[in-house]
Amino acid sequence: MAVAHRLFRPFTPAAKNNLSSFLIRSLSSSSSTHGPSLDPEIDLKEAAAELEKSSSPSSSPSPSKGRNFHWVFLGCPGVGKGTYASRLSTLLGVPHIATGDLVREELSSSGLLSSQLKELVNHGKLVPDEFIISLLSKRLEAGKEKGESGYILDGFPRTVTQAEILEGVINVDLVINLKLKEEALLAKCLGRRICSECGANYNVACIDIKGDDGDDGMYMPPLLPPPKCESKLITRADDTAEVVKERLRVYNKLTQPVEEFYRKRGKLLEFELPGGIPQSWPKLLRALHLEDDKQSAIA
Repeated sequence: MAVAHRLFRPFTPAAKNNLSSFLIRSLSSSSSTHGPSLDPEIDLKEAAAELEKSSSPSSSPSPSKGRNFHWVFLGCPGVGKGTYASRLSTLLGVPHIATGDLVREELSSSGLLSSQLKELVNHGKLVPDEFIISLLSKRLEAGKEKGESGYILDGFPRTVTQAEILEGVINVDLVINLKLKEEALLAKCLGRRICSECGANYNVACIDIKGDDGDDGMYMPPLLPPPKCESKLITRADDTAEVVKERLRVYNKLTQPVEEFYRKRGKLLEFELPGGIPQSWPKLLRALHLEDDKQSAIA
């Protein structure tokens, strides 16, 4: 597989001589807009220390379990981070870790934090840093035990504080920032459906935006379910117009600075989605300088 060296570099764990003082400085700037900690037993500094531990390479990593790619996907809610991260995960042989999925798994549990989490998620609010980092640490630790040596993160970091913590414990190779017109974003979010039986994701929205004044139009056909799932489709509780708009507002306020954080470090690749998967996937592969003949593997 050909990968452009100007974009990516081999993973070399960058040990920090004084990581503890770095964490104290960065964690002290944690935004109070996140709201209070969901659990007083979860401390942000302790969670970050766990992330450092779980991000350390396994003493005997299995080469068959993936490569040392450490990539991050950014983009507004509903832009398609999960779709493209999952495809690249298959192509590159590294796990796709979506913090949104980790939160939803916690929501489906009977733990003490589920009701508090539902209150935040259903109103489009961000989950506190310390809780997200704690969930991510547990997932990375489990992956390390299985011999995973790289990953594609989707949904983390979402704040500059999270980005600073991540940079303190691992060398992120590339940050892919997906962009899509807001009109299409709203339609996509409101059109999302999930099969209550198998968990597969679909979208009933047909997006047809006409171009004008030199602006390209966009067509994204619906991703409809097979007959066996048609009668079992449900809508996520947070996919309402009011909540989606709030999530976009929160994203613009807190997450766009993360783009600048990585832009200054020369790690940000901006990619404007031209349409649906058939139009966007080949162009994304070319932007990443991945071999075009690999497309057929997961097209």
